[in-house]
Amino acid sequence: MLLKSRLIIFLLLIVSIILSACSSTFDSTSPPLTESDKARIKQLLVAESEGVVNKDIDLLASLWAEDGWVVDAKHTPDEHADDTRWEGIDAILNRYITLVFPGNPSQAQHPDLSIQIDGDKATATSSTAIGNEYATQGDRWGFIRKDGQWLIQYLIYNLEPD
Repeated sequence: MLLKSRLIIFLLLIVSIILSACSSTFDSTSPPLTESDKARIKQLLVAESEGVVNKDIDLLASLWAEDGWVVDAKHTPDEHADDTRWEGIDAILNRYITLVFPGNPSQAQHPDLSIQIDGDKATATSSTAIGNEYATQGDRWGFIRKDGQWLIQYLIYNLEPD
């Protein structure tokens, strides 16, 4: 009888260990932030620049969230009535095809990049160099992490007042 009750206690102990291992409190939808998150966001912007220079619409499509948006602030960052806005991936890709690609940019860069991460969202500001144009107050980018992957959520450009 003593052997039988020890066996039952042992089995209950094993089952409780297994169950406690399966009930982790880690939230897999919000992985811990690391420096690699900033590196991944920088890689997104490098890839976006490469997509612009190489006119690679498929690459650009893979970088953006489906519900992304772009705003041309038209050098009046505090006046939103004159903004032009593109909403959704189709409109964003059309903007690249009709406005960006015809300029044949030989290079596109985002120097002076500053990234702030808050959970599954991030923002970045940078100066912008596209072809011969350089804007010190350049762009404001937003990013979202979906299924563990960072995507561009929005871009606001022409933030430099005239």
